[in-house]
Amino acid sequence: MTQKYEEYTGAVRTAQEYYNSDDADNFYFTIWGGEDIHVGMYRSDNEPIFDASRRTVERMAGRLGGLGSEARVLDVGAGYGGSARYLAREYGCEVVALNLSEVENERDRQMNREQGLDHLIEVVDASFEDLPYPDNAFDFVWSQDAMLHSGARAKVIDEVVRVLKSGGEFVFTDPMKSDGCPEEVLQPILDRLHLETLGSPGFYRERTAYLGMTELDYEDHHEQLPEHYGRVLRETEEREEELAGAVSREYIDNMKRGLGHWVEGGRNGHLEWGIFHFRNG
Repeated sequence: MTQKYEEYTGAVRTAQEYYNSDDADNFYFTIWGGEDIHVGMYRSDNEPIFDASRRTVERMAGRLGGLGSEARVLDVGAGYGGSARYLAREYGCEVVALNLSEVENERDRQMNREQGLDHLIEVVDASFEDLPYPDNAFDFVWSQDAMLHSGARAKVIDEVVRVLKSGGEFVFTDPMKSDGCPEEVLQPILDRLHLETLGSPGFYRERTAYLGMTELDYEDHHEQLPEHYGRVLRETEEREEELAGAVSREYIDNMKRGLGHWVEGGRNGHLEWGIFHFRNG
């Protein structure tokens, strides 16, 4: 199942081109450990990125009731599909891993086959702004650090609610601006992502409430955002020689600058991150 490229909005097309590039694919696959591309939850400054990233997945899954072989889960913005494999392996769920990058999706499919999980996971090339599924199709919708790449986040939430069953649950993380944060202080981050704005806790609460969702919890882990990007920055610096064979010098230099902006914004209190948990209805 594939959506046509021309149907994507500008921000999504930009993200697709970025994540399909050899530089981005080789960087994320190498530095993040090959399974996940999202913010981790760290117990120490030098903990492996893979371990911290997997802890986020475990924490999110632990919030959901009713995960099991009868559950159908949609992961929007699934990256390399590590979360989908975790859910399928640990809970026996049927998972749809929807993602815009065909390059990442091919890696995802290969790992599913290698780990014997391809019978439980369907990898779909598509945008979360226009989900190719009927109403009330899923018991759970899951997303990690993906919705920031949309220029139409309200539509993404609309689509999530549409495909989620009544009583179904939505759990997600997203790098956000703090409520009331002046937009201009985040301009270096926005310029790098080719975005006009970031979401905020207030935005997500307002949109989900408008659509009739009930907020079950928000775990505030804002301190993990600069911790994570600082950890990725150190890993990048320590492995520059290894990366140089597969990632361009320009990309590495731009990445280090970009990571520094995320660290600065998080430490200055301009950014938020945590686990949102909602029920439909």
